[in-house]
Amino acid sequence: MLTTPPSLALTAGLVLLAYLIGSIPFAVVVSKLMGLQDPRSYGSKNPGATNVLRTGNKKAAALTLLGDAAKGWFALWLAGTLVPGISPAVFALVAVAVFLGHVFPIFLGFKGGKGVATALGVLAAINLWLALAVVATWLIMAVLTRYSSLSALVASFCAPIFYVLGSGTAWYAHTQITLAIAVIVAILFWRHAANISRLIKGTESKIGSKKK
Repeated sequence: MLTTPPSLALTAGLVLLAYLIGSIPFAVVVSKLMGLQDPRSYGSKNPGATNVLRTGNKKAAALTLLGDAAKGWFALWLAGTLVPGISPAVFALVAVAVFLGHVFPIFLGFKGGKGVATALGVLAAINLWLALAVVATWLIMAVLTRYSSLSALVASFCAPIFYVLGSGTAWYAHTQITLAIAVIVAILFWRHAANISRLIKGTESKIGSKKK
């Protein structure tokens, strides 16, 4: 890690770059390139992979998911490449910035997706084993409950816990990065407020079910 923190200007530049990368709306870009309807015009109107899947085009949904996850990973990889030995504090700021870029993208009038895929990309950049543990949690919950939203919420809630518990064995946990993961999880829960409400009411749709 850096012994001397980078300049304020460099830090601000990395954060801004991460935000702009996060703002790339892959759901809209992929849909346009594949001749599909703008995802903001149907379903939940959410520019994310789940809503793109409502078109029935699994390839488009998969590409959207991959793109959203990749930008979360890429922003952190790029920051680490541009600033070798990047400090945990700056790394944490970049992680939150790329996530906020997806949730509040400047290219879509600050109305973005819920951030699950991008958050996963961020976790993969922090540590691949951490990301795999979170994916495994999602899969187990999905099999047990068949609720995609609940699975995502439980998996994301476990992310900072896994990060702290794995410290000293699979990786070394930094306080700043732990806080960044916690902030991302808090925003994820906020973005899933409607899903949480439907889960409580028992009206949330399950994986594989058809909406009326």
